[in-house]
Amino acid sequence: MKKLTSFLIGSLLLFSAACDNTAKTTVTAPEPGEGEVPVSPAAETRQEAKEDAQSELRRRQLNADIRAREERNLLTTDRTERTAADLASEVRSKLEANIPGGALTVKATDDGTVTVSGTVNNQDQLAKIEPLAKEINGVRNVIVNATVAQPVR
Repeated sequence: MKKLTSFLIGSLLLFSAACDNTAKTTVTAPEPGEGEVPVSPAAETRQEAKEDAQSELRRRQLNADIRAREERNLLTTDRTERTAADLASEVRSKLEANIPGGALTVKATDDGTVTVSGTVNNQDQLAKIEPLAKEINGVRNVIVNATVAQPVR
């Protein structure tokens, strides 16, 4: 019993000494209130990130992810029984991959109705929304509330 008590007390002391400074995650981390304040990235960096997100490679990656998710869903669930959140996520990814520069939001219901709102850059992109959304298994109806607006530069 004495050994167990001394072991527990020793462990408690060791643990409390190790967790003495909870504000720091590493030895090199600054103390709260010290150090540099993070700054937002430069306009050039933001533009590069935006172009990367809309690149052909990124579009292919998103479409491959969508196909993989569809295949996984076909194996594990009934292809017409999808949650609203899953439908909205897949449609959003599909639109992001195929409509560069669009600012779209996607909402879905459990019955397969998808509502797309926001803006796109031209009429061709607006016309693509419904066919792209219907490519996702489980989407039964698409309501397009998006409009054409010139991109902000």
